[in-house]
Amino acid sequence: MAKRDYYEILGVERGADEKDIKKAYRRLAMKYHPDRNSDDPEAEDKFKEATEAYEVLADEEKREAYDRFGHAGVDPQMGGGGGGFSGGGFGDVFGDMFGDIFSGGGSGRGGRGGAQRGSDLRYQLDLDLEDAVKGSSVKIKVPTLEECHHCNGSGSEDGKVETCGTCNGMGQVRMQQGFFAIQQTCPTCHGAGKSIRNPCKKCHGEGRVQNTKTLEVKIPAGVDTGDRIRLSGEGEAGRMGGPTGDLYVQVNVRPHPIFERDGANLYCEVPVSFVDATLGGELEVPTLQGRVKLKIPAETQTGKLFRLRGKGVKPVRGGAQGDLLCRVVLETPVNLSEAQKDILRQFHEDTRADKHSPKKSSWFDGVKKFFEDMKP
Repeated sequence: MAKRDYYEILGVERGADEKDIKKAYRRLAMKYHPDRNSDDPEAEDKFKEATEAYEVLADEEKREAYDRFGHAGVDPQMGGGGGGFSGGGFGDVFGDMFGDIFSGGGSGRGGRGGAQRGSDLRYQLDLDLEDAVKGSSVKIKVPTLEECHHCNGSGSEDGKVETCGTCNGMGQVRMQQGFFAIQQTCPTCHGAGKSIRNPCKKCHGEGRVQNTKTLEVKIPAGVDTGDRIRLSGEGEAGRMGGPTGDLYVQVNVRPHPIFERDGANLYCEVPVSFVDATLGGELEVPTLQGRVKLKIPAETQTGKLFRLRGKGVKPVRGGAQGDLLCRVVLETPVNLSEAQKDILRQFHEDTRADKHSPKKSSWFDGVKKFFEDMKP
């Protein structure tokens, strides 16, 4: 099945800036996150689709490749960049053009026949809102290729490494037919430029072994879904003494049962009783810094927003502390006794006058005018 256009998935224009792309992804991530849609099997697929689109469009080099070549420019099976913990970057067609990119990472290419840089890796880190806002330190386990200590990364059991006789150490061979010349990876040494007669028994000549390492990641205060933390040198080990790749930790903030984040601001709904909304009162509301008192003026209508300044998020890139906006939700009484219902019926009779319900009166006036305008 053909992949959908990444811009279409996120619902942004091709000229959208990084801020719009991040905002669009955050909205879709909140909507389709599996934790919020346990009864919808299609939500996880939509979440992954949006994440894939964001990873490409949020990366300057990947986005350039996608804009020029479409999905072929970022599909590892077609020579483009990869995702997850897979290594490799763009294939021969695009690798020299764009070099190292995020999450398919370093192309693993070095000088011809010489050392090769290890691939970059990506790790998705799910955080609670509290940890994302206040900052924290977490330990993660990352499967990766590390240098083989048995052969010190040489791939040779006895330490002897010879120059490949097929490519003379270049790592590539050139074939010419008439006016056309084709250059490709050496089939003998697979681009290493070296030949090993006695491969290492532990890594089988690869120079690297699969391992899982535990890392401690410091999460700066204020991170949000879509932010990345780069751990230099924590990716895959390079080949033939090449430098190690990097690890990119992709942050995903889990949905919160009370608060919803929008940039530096937090939103929450505050249920208010009919009596408190009518006569006014004082409520205790939660914030990430602790409980605070919120005064509800008399005649407060449902949907009204109250702003608690400085009770939001301090952005990770600097700026003013955000606010907490509390949205009033009028709570209708339930499980009333007959006596209580009689009191409400009497109250309803006593307040039939339009002056007690100004919005209701203006709404019905608008409805009446609407139908009158429809008459021929």
